[in-house]
Amino acid sequence: MIDESVDKSKRQFLTTALTVVGAVGTGYLAVPFLSQMQPSVKAMAAGAPVEVDISKIEPGQLIRVAWRGKPVWVLQRSPEVLETLKTLDGQLRDPESDESEQPVLSKNPARSLKPEIFVAVGLCTHLGCSPTFRPEVAPHDLGADWKGGFFCPCHGSWFDLAGRVYKGVPAPTNLEVPPYRYITDTQIIIGEAAEEKNA
Repeated sequence: MIDESVDKSKRQFLTTALTVVGAVGTGYLAVPFLSQMQPSVKAMAAGAPVEVDISKIEPGQLIRVAWRGKPVWVLQRSPEVLETLKTLDGQLRDPESDESEQPVLSKNPARSLKPEIFVAVGLCTHLGCSPTFRPEVAPHDLGADWKGGFFCPCHGSWFDLAGRVYKGVPAPTNLEVPPYRYITDTQIIIGEAAEEKNA
């Protein structure tokens, strides 16, 4: 007569061993699959914050840097320009920047952390063209109402030197102000928001 009883300890050992081998094998397959879903080094660098030296920018001068594949403008504004900004509210669609994308700390009439330095993404909020910097006052092609600003040649949108959009143009909102902060008085970093100080 044959003994048909099963050695349960051997069965338990084989079940456990196969489970462990299966889990290790699944891990070896999952690691390459999951790691390929991570952004590449190039993609991470493209979104990294950008440091900008503003020590050599003169009043009226605009420099351009790239951040996240977009042009970002850094403009040194003169006291005269800051005074002119105060006179334009009646001509602007959103003078208080209520509908615009910008950091909380730059929600003020100058749309900046420090009034003399303006930072904005250099893309029109209509269809993404890059407006031209037109600092001159009342040029013949833009008329007597032009007090200096940014003109989008694609569809004719006007923005003042705080990136605020004029009424009656295709652009729906003011230029985007990216997150940025001062590292020193002469260095800013674009891509990191300034911290609010507790009162």
